Parts: sequence; C-alpha cells; structure tokens
Amino acid sequence: MKIQPAVKQETGRLAIGTGIGVLIMFAIFFILHMVIPKDAPFGWSVPFDYKVILGGIGGFIVAVGNFFWMAMTVQKVTSIEDDAQARSTMGVSLRYRYMLQILWVILAIVVPIFNLVAGIVPLFIPSLYIKLRGIISAGKGG
Repeated sequence: MKIQPAVKQETGRLAIGTGIGVLIMFAIFFILHMVIPKDAPFGWSVPFDYKVILGGIGGFIVAVGNFFWMAMTVQKVTSIEDDAQARSTMGVSLRYRYMLQILWVILAIVVPIFNLVAGIVPLFIPSLYIKLRGIISAGKGG
C-alpha cells in the first residue's frame, strides 16, 4: 500500500512536535538534576544520564510509530466498503497498538538501560501536541 501524502505530512508534523516535547522533557530532567541535591531526603534525586536519553528516544520511537500505524490503518479502512470489516480492522489495530505501548512500558520498567519516566512521558506527548494544535487552529478560526 502506498503511503498517502497526508499521512506523511501529519506523521512528520507529529514527529517534530513529539521531538520538541522530548527535548523539553530532557531540559526539565537536566534542570531538576542540577537543582535537587543528590543526597535529597527519601532518595528523591533526579538523574540525568544515558538512561534518560535512551528512554526518551525509545518513547519517541514508540509514540511516533504508534501514530503512523494508526494513520496507515485509517488510510486502509477508508478503502473498505463493508462497515463491519472496517470497524473490525480498526479494533484490531487499536489492540495491537495498545499491546505495543504496554510492551514498551514493561521494557522501560524491566530493562536497566532505560529511565522509566523518560520512557513513558513521550507516549503522552502526541496527544498533547494534537490537542494544542487544535486549540491554536480554533483560535485562528480554522
């Protein structure tokens, strides 16, 4: 199946927005790492190391990949004439995309080279980006 230009364009925009969000997350990690002392009570220090970077990169890949997979499914479903089959195709895609995200969260928890928080936060960024884009375009009257 050929990728439609709209899918490429929207995935590119979302990847840029998610990338900016991940960079902001890295900056917050760095600032908190510098401000909160390493010997803070209850072990509440914030690390900023390769685990944070790898977690953010992994989360970015999963988040953008999830959106691209959804967009490709929507592209495929638009060509299906049977409503029941289209609904089934979307449902299967949703289940597999959720399973992919759950698998990533489990890996971020279990595999010691990933920072858990840095791996999970990027999964929420596309939703925030889409909502922010909608608010901005509504404010412009479009």
